[in-house]
Amino acid sequence: MLVLERLEDPHSPLKRLPFGMRGLWGPSIEAFYRRGLLEQIASQRRDESSQPRPGSMASGSQVRGPAGHFAGIAFDYSNIDSSRWTYRLPSPADTQLGSEMEHLERVLTAHALSAGVEIQRGHGVEGFESANDEITVHAGEQRVRARWLVGCDGGRSTVRKQGGFEFVGTEPEFTGYSVQVEIADPEKLRMGRHYTPTGVYTQWQPGVIAIVDFDGGAFHRTQPVTCEHVQAVLRRVSCTDVTLKALNVATTWTDRSQQATAYRKGRVLLAGDAAHIHSPLGGQGLNLGLGDAMNLGWKLAATIRGNAPDGLLDSYTTERHPIGARILDWTRAQVALMRPNRHSRALEAILRDLIDTRDGATYFAERVWGVSLRYDLGEEHPLVGRSCPDFELEDGTRLGTLLRDGNGLLLDFGRQASLQALDGLWGGPVRYVASDAKDRLGLSALLVRPDGFVAWASDTTPSPEEVTRAAARWFASREHHAL
Repeated sequence: MLVLERLEDPHSPLKRLPFGMRGLWGPSIEAFYRRGLLEQIASQRRDESSQPRPGSMASGSQVRGPAGHFAGIAFDYSNIDSSRWTYRLPSPADTQLGSEMEHLERVLTAHALSAGVEIQRGHGVEGFESANDEITVHAGEQRVRARWLVGCDGGRSTVRKQGGFEFVGTEPEFTGYSVQVEIADPEKLRMGRHYTPTGVYTQWQPGVIAIVDFDGGAFHRTQPVTCEHVQAVLRRVSCTDVTLKALNVATTWTDRSQQATAYRKGRVLLAGDAAHIHSPLGGQGLNLGLGDAMNLGWKLAATIRGNAPDGLLDSYTTERHPIGARILDWTRAQVALMRPNRHSRALEAILRDLIDTRDGATYFAERVWGVSLRYDLGEEHPLVGRSCPDFELEDGTRLGTLLRDGNGLLLDFGRQASLQALDGLWGGPVRYVASDAKDRLGLSALLVRPDGFVAWASDTTPSPEEVTRAAARWFASREHHAL
């Protein structure tokens, strides 16, 4: 595998504190855990090891404090009823985690290099040509021939544009600013988040400020961000005459929300911001991109190896597009609450009441933490399409560690003789594991995909034919299809 990276230098002040901190949600943390990377990623935040873990929050928990937010409106740990999450078990990955972007990239880069991936920096994709079963990628003076091209080249993706992907959505309502400034009269600017008649500003550390200016996105990437301009915007939005002495770091962003109508066209695929863009409200963008990578990675690998069932690669769009659309609407809803008008303030008041209830806080936790994430795999069992619980087997082995080789799993909790006869069939794409679990959650057997999502589950003793059909649908080889 070859990665072409436009930037020569991966370092940037925007990837380090205070701007570079990103919150990782449940599915992302589980993905890192299942690939053996969680310890390295979490090592930077040892000082936060006392953070309450969602998996331990049973009904009536005494844990209190902000557990997340929606448009700045916090929901409390003590209101979350995790007993409603029937198919969750305590796990090393069952936590909330923040990671600095630079640290996260460093860990992922090292992992990629250890797996034999070649990374060429300073070589952005400038175009490509498709012919028969091959793609020729243009990167400066270089011409690279490949069987597949995955565009992960950001919101202004060259791959998406040249590939002719339709990109649709809504235009921006505001220009957002993230700045680090020196303030001559800091007493004039309050800490915290504040809605004003002209916008929103948040000062979470002295001089570290986010500003939302409802100008229709007019300023974003149209001219240099100067100290004078930031001061003018901050004065207008904060309704103060605050004075800035210096502008140390600044970037702009908007709430433009657009999504590719399909993530695949022939041998070209899109992932991350190339497939979908939205405002950073709620910190969903990184997690959405990581989910794309985890979903696409094993499917593309199976396709390249030649053991993918028909339609497997097309299921990338089928599964991930609805997830992206849901996140785009999630951020749009937050923008609606932030608009500087009486209608939005009225909605905000109602939402504050709702989010302070047990039902409300649990719902928002499900959405913000990714607990509610489920792919529609056409099966009725409530666990199918969801992230697999981290079962602890009799010998103490956890399911998450069994997925580190990138294969799927057939878990046979009952050690059923009829399923043991299949053991010899699962030599590569699917690994057969016969063991009871300390808590099997009422299940008899289940199939887990390489990305950790459940493809099939049964509460009763299944037949070998039923298991084989389920496996063939998702990750069995051509030989298994014959069964």
